[in-house]
Amino acid sequence: MCDAGYVCDQSAPFVEESAADPALRRTLAAAGLPAIGHFRPKAGWVSRVWIGEEYVVRLNNNEQFRGAYRHEATVVNLLADSEVPHARLLAHGDGPDGPWYISERLSGRTLYEAWPSADSHTRQSIIESLGAALRALHQVPVPEGLLPPWLAAALAGKPWPAFHPPVVSAALQQVEAARRLPSHDPRLLAEVADWIQERLALFADDEPILVHGDLHGSNVIVDNGRVTGLIDFAEALAQPADVELDTILRWCAKAREYPPTPAEQGLDETTLTEVPGRLHGAYPELFECEQLRERLNFYDMCVELALYAHHSQPDMREAAQGRIARLLSGHNHLDGLVW
Repeated sequence: MCDAGYVCDQSAPFVEESAADPALRRTLAAAGLPAIGHFRPKAGWVSRVWIGEEYVVRLNNNEQFRGAYRHEATVVNLLADSEVPHARLLAHGDGPDGPWYISERLSGRTLYEAWPSADSHTRQSIIESLGAALRALHQVPVPEGLLPPWLAAALAGKPWPAFHPPVVSAALQQVEAARRLPSHDPRLLAEVADWIQERLALFADDEPILVHGDLHGSNVIVDNGRVTGLIDFAEALAQPADVELDTILRWCAKAREYPPTPAEQGLDETTLTEVPGRLHGAYPELFECEQLRERLNFYDMCVELALYAHHSQPDMREAAQGRIARLLSGHNHLDGLVW
């Protein structure tokens, strides 16, 4: 789930003179904040968003994600005494318009917005800062078994509402879910099950840590060549550290598929070719696992299996099936990425 694009350039002019929207006014009142000042509505994938001069207000009326803000608040509270750059939580709750979440406004704009015009030196500085932010995040103590509530429910058999980060322990479970599809390919899934069984030992000694789970250009805020905040912790969970690389590298390879809102376009992948190598230089420990490529392939299989087993659109399930077959042959979006 992504509310990408809800933090923007501090210097941009505001188009609203006050908190005129009734839902915004009710949310501010519930938080004990004055309904005055300048606010700009901003599009998001799931939430309604308003950018204020000092804080950001998000309102979620999607029933499938009702626990998302509570989960995000739990994760952000874990960061309180850490060195992780993030937006401080001001208040959250439930109201007649749905769950709401109010955080401080960070300086800067999204990495997605800043990247195209940044020169090489600035890009290098941004990725070095991102590496430091991720290292700090991965050192934050995490509750055992931390999962977003909607993902925990999905793993228990309820509908899958969104793309999600890999969950190693659920890989074979997703094979079984796929086998319940009327149109499933039994030979393919038998091969997938064997493929997974052969690789589970790669994760036997892992200690789960706190990972963001949805880290790409729209969920990183930068200002003057440094990261001022990681945002949108709605998918944060306890998994092996290199699970973080799944979305980051997927974004680098397929950036056009990561627009900040449905109405916009993603970045050109050719502008991101140096990001994996620069991140490796900034945070080498993240890349030090033995057989890293096989581990990353495993995470990719988890993602594609979930799409194959649960996506509501037949064409998307068919596309995932094709990518699974390609992955079994040893190829996926990681081909050509250099780190």
